[in-house]
Amino acid sequence: MVNSLKRTTLTLSIVLAASLALSACGRKGDLDPPSTPVDQQNKRGVEAEKTPDTPFLLDPLL
Repeated sequence: MVNSLKRTTLTLSIVLAASLALSACGRKGDLDPPSTPVDQQNKRGVEAEKTPDTPFLLDPLL
């Protein structure tokens, strides 16, 4: 009984440690700059239509 409890605790601890270590993987730093300047992105020179700023359900949480 005690041996199986130790094995289960050890297994869960290893899985938890591995999941925490893998969840921290990623790239820290600034976002990559755009490949073309903003004034050259719109080749036709026409202003893009602005979309209205509609509130989203989760906005108060952010």
